[in-house]
Amino acid sequence: MSTELLTKFLTLLFGYAMPALECFKAIEQRPGRADQLRFWCEYWIILVLLVMFDEIAGVLISKIPMYYELKLAFLVYLWYPKTRGTDIVYETFLQPLVMQYQPNIEARLQYLRANAGDILVFYLKNFTERGYDLFLRALDYVRSQASRGSRTRSFFSFRGDRAERPSFTDDYAIGGERRDGGRHRRPRSGY
Repeated sequence: MSTELLTKFLTLLFGYAMPALECFKAIEQRPGRADQLRFWCEYWIILVLLVMFDEIAGVLISKIPMYYELKLAFLVYLWYPKTRGTDIVYETFLQPLVMQYQPNIEARLQYLRANAGDILVFYLKNFTERGYDLFLRALDYVRSQASRGSRTRSFFSFRGDRAERPSFTDDYAIGGERRDGGRHRRPRSGY
């Protein structure tokens, strides 16, 4: 098992699955403990920002030696009971930064929520038009490649009568023998 695969598995286990279970337990405790819920909400906020960073800086991350091992250590540091790094990271770095830009972030998110339908329609329309063009180009390419052989050219022809196109069943006579006298089916052995 490669170290990269092992590291990714451990990250899923210790960075996502175990904290998710702890968060579930904190929610389901009777009566609920607000401090535990706050801790796990802070953890998931930090984790989401880390995942966003991974997605945005994906190519650059691959250049950092031992990045995934460092990420695993950081995630364990965040939730480990003796360090409880989530409190430190959230209160020292994240909370002041978000509080500073919260009105601007709220305004942009509100704009996106209000215009989500228009944005979605724009992207779907753009995708379908470009997708259709790409599909037609692919068909032209296949057709140009197929025009090198006469049999495939007539098969891939989008014009002309259906009777002009060869059928795969034309190659076989009744009983499974090829008409051109080529290979024959093996005779069945008697039981």
